Amino acid sequence: MGIKAALPKYEIYFYNTVLCLAMFWAASWIFEVSSSSANRKTFKTSVKPGWYYFGRKMDTADFEWMMWFSTFREHIVFALSGHVLFAKICTMLAPQYRSLVYMVYGLLAVWTSMGWTYVTLMLSHCILLYSISLVKIRWLCFVTGLFTLATFKCEPFVSWQEGFVEGDFELRHVLFYGGCGFTIMRCMSFALENCERKDGNYNILELLKYNFYLPFFYFGPIMTFDKFYVQANKSDLTRKEREMWNINLQGLTYLGVIFVVDVLFHFLYILTIPTDMKLLKHVSDWALVGLAYFNLVYDWVKAAVMFGVINTVSRLDHLDPPQPPKCITLLYVFAETHFDRGINEWLCKYVYNYLGGKHDNVVEELVATLCTFGVTILWLGPCEVVLIWAFFNCFGLNFELWAAKFFSMEPFASFEMAMSEAMSRRIRAVFNTFNFWCIVLYNILALNSLDFAKLVAKRLLLKGFPFTTIIVMFVTYCLIQVIKERERRQALIDDPDPLPPPAPPTATTPPTGAAATPATPTTPATTTQPAVDPSKEKAE
Repeated sequence: MGIKAALPKYEIYFYNTVLCLAMFWAASWIFEVSSSSANRKTFKTSVKPGWYYFGRKMDTADFEWMMWFSTFREHIVFALSGHVLFAKICTMLAPQYRSLVYMVYGLLAVWTSMGWTYVTLMLSHCILLYSISLVKIRWLCFVTGLFTLATFKCEPFVSWQEGFVEGDFELRHVLFYGGCGFTIMRCMSFALENCERKDGNYNILELLKYNFYLPFFYFGPIMTFDKFYVQANKSDLTRKEREMWNINLQGLTYLGVIFVVDVLFHFLYILTIPTDMKLLKHVSDWALVGLAYFNLVYDWVKAAVMFGVINTVSRLDHLDPPQPPKCITLLYVFAETHFDRGINEWLCKYVYNYLGGKHDNVVEELVATLCTFGVTILWLGPCEVVLIWAFFNCFGLNFELWAAKFFSMEPFASFEMAMSEAMSRRIRAVFNTFNFWCIVLYNILALNSLDFAKLVAKRLLLKGFPFTTIIVMFVTYCLIQVIKERERRQALIDDPDPLPPPAPPTATTPPTGAAATPATPTTPATTTQPAVDPSKEKAE
């Protein structure tokens, strides 16, 4: 079945209508639970006073969002504004030194916020991995990088290194782990790219420029060294047509999304409700299913906004950073399930694609996915929830390949070839429906808790069977078809179908005496066509 397989328009309109009604229906149930439970004792720590004039309280359960847009707002705006200012001045006066100015400003900003001992700690890790990269042994660089990353995940190494950081301000803990983790991943990228370089080695100054680029330092995203090196040392700094307009529009869009999320936090307590298991046992099936779905959508929005704000600044520096993550609403295959495209590109380039080859061999794919999720577990920090999340996602990724191999054999391949493309798309959407909810259930493990995931699974598959199960799966089927229609239209834009060749002209011989017959209302006049220039005909 091709991606360009089309369905009737009335069918697509029906799917969109069902999907919109289901979304509003689930949101109304969550709103009712939020309004009736705002004064519960278990909500006091996370639901706090908000808009007094509307009489609404605000969900503040997400520490990361609150840190970015309340506690950390003034600091990050001040630091990034200074970066943009100095970068603009340098680009106007001495563009050939702009990457060096980025590094100096980043070093000074990190020094000011975390102290000189923290800068020394980061420099020591950079020097260590740079020294290992000079040997140009790929596996040695990788093992050293993973061991260094493990020192920030295991005791007593974590406490020992954390003791180097001076001060006791509120964000010290967050900035410490963010800067350290991303530093190691960047140093590993540099080391692995240095191993691939045939003539000589990269200068250590290039590693420092790469690592201490302030917009990416604490919170990412990760841009692999080969891309950063080319873009940061690019001499042609001219912008494309309407590029600045698109950057400004992108920044305003993220500001609008921040405002919308702030409004929703006052009406839908989607983050606090899943923490109260006693309350969850009494909510409706629609509210529970909606909570699971909206939690994943919110996590995508948070990642898109955080990376989007930073990416807007980096675009002003003439860089092309990794795109924001793909929304969970548009995912129905495990191969595209990632919430950070920077980490995903890093893993695909250095682990997954390197070991998996063309991803058509079952054994190679299994080894590649196991190694990829092994590095991911170390990046996130080994714990029970992360291990369960990694196991199910690794299984789902491999199961997709197994299923594709199985259904490509006979007689299934002949069955699909015999049916129409539209019918093949409908049947595939049925299987994608179950796949979608596997992705949802596996990922709310990491976002919420194991108990919440088990409760959603029991209510959806056991207690709610068959009424809730059938309705939810049908709505999900409509969602899958809407996604496929969006992909079909995008495929037609990216790769339009070739136009059919024009029909050859047919020469007609007029009857004898037709040229002398005058034109009448019932007899059309015959006009003589001018001779065509052969050169013009060939060019056309």
